Amino acid sequence: MDLPEMESMASAIGVSVAVLRFLLCFVATIPVGFLHRFVPGGPAARHLYAAATGAILSYLSFGFSSNLHFLVPMLLGYASMLLCRKHCGIITFFLAFGYLIGCHVYYMSGDAWKEGGIDATGALMVITLKIISCVINYNDGLLKEEDNLREAQKKNRLLNLPSLLEYVGYCLCCGSHFAGPVYELKDYLQWTERKGIWQRSDKGLSPSPYWPTFRALIQAGFCMGLYLYLVPYFPLSRFTDPVYQEYGFWKRLGYQYMSGFTARWKYYFIWSISEASVIISGLGFSGWTDAGPPKARWDRAKNVDVLGVELAKSSVQLPLVWNIQVSTWLRHYVYERLVQNGKKPGFFQLLATQTVSAVWHGLYPGYIIFFVQSATMIAGSRFLYRWQQASQTAVLKNLLVFSNFAYTILILNYSCIGFMVLSMRETVAVYGSVYYIGTIIPIVLILLGKIIKPARQPRSKARKDE
Repeated sequence: MDLPEMESMASAIGVSVAVLRFLLCFVATIPVGFLHRFVPGGPAARHLYAAATGAILSYLSFGFSSNLHFLVPMLLGYASMLLCRKHCGIITFFLAFGYLIGCHVYYMSGDAWKEGGIDATGALMVITLKIISCVINYNDGLLKEEDNLREAQKKNRLLNLPSLLEYVGYCLCCGSHFAGPVYELKDYLQWTERKGIWQRSDKGLSPSPYWPTFRALIQAGFCMGLYLYLVPYFPLSRFTDPVYQEYGFWKRLGYQYMSGFTARWKYYFIWSISEASVIISGLGFSGWTDAGPPKARWDRAKNVDVLGVELAKSSVQLPLVWNIQVSTWLRHYVYERLVQNGKKPGFFQLLATQTVSAVWHGLYPGYIIFFVQSATMIAGSRFLYRWQQASQTAVLKNLLVFSNFAYTILILNYSCIGFMVLSMRETVAVYGSVYYIGTIIPIVLILLGKIIKPARQPRSKARKDE
């Protein structure tokens, strides 16, 4: 689909034809999601529409091979549910991740993304998580309610095998695999069948998606505009430029902050478009508020809280506001499942979860370093929070609150350089240019936290969330 007009359009906005093709198909998920609301013929027709539109958009965006790549882990997951239900979760986890890693290595997707290219591995990443969650929930269907099930397991477990059409429709649903969000098969089935919260109530309440969709589109436009404005001033290439080496310590640290700040707006744009697509389809609806008059909530579509990220008071809050649905997936299918019954999670579970996240992104040193760094960043922030809660004076408490805020800004923007430059040499060079300050401070806080232990206080609900 490389038309001459596309080449001129791509050059006009400064992207490759492949990226333009992806963007057009990605934006097309909004009208495709909207039309899902009006598909006649019942659930089977809606499943077919979801699967067909997802496959067509994938073909137009990435080419025919993309659907073949998606089909491999999808069939492996479905076969494991058919043939070995007792162990299908762990089998699919390793097979699907293994195939994803193979695609990452073969296509060197990180290098392509870094250079402004695009390929199907980003969509395959989302499909991989959807496949694994579906299969694990089917595996959990063997467990009984009294088997110490967590709330997420009780809510999402599948007692019956989904049909192949339901399964494919879920994986490719209207192109939502392009950038997420990740959601559960049970929610997808209820939405398609117009059951649960999607069933029209006796009062006739039916949430309108139009204003939330418009708000998401306005946010997307603002985010892209700000990104395009900032990126010429803070290119990643500056880190290997001799002029960067001439900067003083504080200017280097400031440039690292602005580089991370600039890059995030690109992700805010992508997630805002995907949010609009899922909201307008109706799938993003997550219920009504308890306070009257009832207001519709659209949390299922939300993947990022922009102000929550940029003004986070502690690093612990970041997984709750950044790539929200993937963070939820990691918590339910990795973090919580590594905790033994009767025991509390610790640094091992945190590190293992961040390592899985790193591998999911690709086997680049920058990814591994960033997610290991993020584990120590969160652990260090937790100790700051504990000291903050144990402080006896308002002055000291406010000082620690500000320290945690400043710590989060510093370590996040220092650490994310590895995520952006990817290579070991560049990552170490950039970290070393500011004397590894973002690596040393979290480790020092962790060590101090083992020595300086505040007196235990009764834990409120808010503190439990931390």
